[in-house]
Amino acid sequence: MNLRGILLLIFLFQTIINATRPVITLSADELGASIFLIGILTSSFAFLPLIFSIHAGKIIDKFGNRMPIIFGFVVSIVGMIIPTLYSAVWSLFASQLLLGLANICIPIALQNQLGHQSTPKNRDYFFSMFSLCVALGAVIGPLVGGYLSEHISFQVVYIFCIVVGVISIVFSFGIPKAAEKISRPPTKLVDSFKLFENPLVRKALFSSALVLYSKDIFVAYFPLLGKQMHLSTSAIGWIIALQGLATMFVRFILPKLLETYKRDTVLFMSILVAGIAFLLLPFSHSVYLIALLAIGMGLGLGCGQPISMTTTYNASPPDRTGEVLGLRIATNRFSQLIAPTLFGVIGGSIGMIGIFLFSGVFLVGGSLFFRKHEE
Repeated sequence: MNLRGILLLIFLFQTIINATRPVITLSADELGASIFLIGILTSSFAFLPLIFSIHAGKIIDKFGNRMPIIFGFVVSIVGMIIPTLYSAVWSLFASQLLLGLANICIPIALQNQLGHQSTPKNRDYFFSMFSLCVALGAVIGPLVGGYLSEHISFQVVYIFCIVVGVISIVFSFGIPKAAEKISRPPTKLVDSFKLFENPLVRKALFSSALVLYSKDIFVAYFPLLGKQMHLSTSAIGWIIALQGLATMFVRFILPKLLETYKRDTVLFMSILVAGIAFLLLPFSHSVYLIALLAIGMGLGLGCGQPISMTTTYNASPPDRTGEVLGLRIATNRFSQLIAPTLFGVIGGSIGMIGIFLFSGVFLVGGSLFFRKHEE
């Protein structure tokens, strides 16, 4: 499969994820779930990836990329069928757990396939295009989810995603089979965590986790903040989509930015801008200003993921690329598991404004890590 096929598959998967996650939050709210329970629900998406990502990466290293991708799409379809048939909070938890499982297999395998097909010279471009398609899914998904849920029903969003999942399985058979199994002694979990000793891996994983949890907080809690601000469901979908569009734009120009500026400089400025946008968002009551801040947030958060992917792959031992990419996913999911629960407690105590203020402070503080390393 060529680059276009890999990009199509990650776009389709991200469309499924981004169409359903805001809808899951709104469904839980409609069913009477508390802010704290919604925080737990959001965190459940990260539970299985936290536990199994490293093991999944080892399996991918040994047996190839095709079957984990197909398995991931099958699981995501099941995760959409359950809330389609059952309108209950437990079905939303089941859906999030299954989507989390799919989100182990598909991204690791596709990133691994992309890394194998690229060279050190074009790897930044390949991973930027990969992240560009992730961002495109973050644009299309909320728009589709917002309009279908507002004008028809939440269940229709899930049915739409089931159809997308079936189409994705068909295209997944284009992923080549593993040429041969890698024969080497199995590594222990402690050996995987020793990879943190590499400073490049540490920096890549920290930036990735910081960016991803912030995006998760926005997707999970902005619909509730928007509801408090009396925004329509479609307006909320548009604002989330604009954030995704800004993320997509910055990833398109990221290779040029990295040719002009140091990686640490790009990371510092981008995370700082995103943090400031988070801090200002809850005090903005104009839909246009909110949209502008979401765009600024997208521009800031859009740089971290592709830079971390390239750095992680380049720093990996040649026969352990899937394992290291799995470690990156596990680190991301740890932040996604802890952060929504923590911010759910904050939201339940001091309200939605507290969630965005604390997240903004974390981002601004985290940006100093890259400033420190630049000096």
